Amino acid sequence: MPTYTSYDGTQLAYHVEGDGEPLVVWPGGPARDAAYLGTLGGLAGASGRALVVPDPRGTGASPRPDDPATYAAPRLADDLEALREHLGLTTVDLLGHSAGGFVAQLYAAAHPERVGRLVLVTPASSIEVTDEEWAARVQLRAAEPWFAEASLALAAEEPTPATRRAMSPFLYGAWTDAAREHAESDASQHNRDGTAAFWSGVPDDALGRDAFAALEAPVRIVVGELDLVPGPEVGQRIAALFADGRCIVQDGAGHFPWVDDPALFAALVTEALTD
Repeated sequence: MPTYTSYDGTQLAYHVEGDGEPLVVWPGGPARDAAYLGTLGGLAGASGRALVVPDPRGTGASPRPDDPATYAAPRLADDLEALREHLGLTTVDLLGHSAGGFVAQLYAAAHPERVGRLVLVTPASSIEVTDEEWAARVQLRAAEPWFAEASLALAAEEPTPATRRAMSPFLYGAWTDAAREHAESDASQHNRDGTAAFWSGVPDDALGRDAFAALEAPVRIVVGELDLVPGPEVGQRIAALFADGRCIVQDGAGHFPWVDDPALFAALVTEALTD
């Protein structure tokens, strides 16, 4: 497995799938093994791109750091810059999912001249969601047979492994066997130390409109129609932060749209990379 040396001397691993122009894919979680991405619905073949998928520090084949502060999102953006340098790319096309989308945005804010294209899939962001908006998103699934149990788990003040499992149906457009299998993998793939430290050291206004003033790259936000966050409305507000931003909605999808409809997801992202 190839590795690269980051800013602090740490050797971090990455995977390459497919051939063609590189597309760096930063996983979410935070601190979840990149294995949860699967093949992103066959994106490498559909797009004709080589997917370069890092194992962020403390996940997959990358070691756990001695300093937990290096799990923080801004430090992961520094790891991303080290990967770009290692790959010898003047500019990088970048896809970030969920919390990985937050890292990708921090990177774009810090290195706008290094971003060729930016695709954010159901990204975490600095956009606030009102209580009314959250309640409306939850109620979209009120007719589902799992709704009563899952909504109680979702409202738990102190999430536990049990409540995380119980609320999992909210993360998918349909609670299919494929969704259940994907959700079950979460417990074994998460580094909870990395999850806890991810948000430390991030200013509240880190990703406001001013942060992206110098970013000229096309930015496409891919959101699931049924996702709790960001959802289409918030996705539109994220897109509006960018000079060339657009929100793309995958019908019938949740937070992991490639699980809900692999072919449609790959087609939408391929379009986002070429429009």
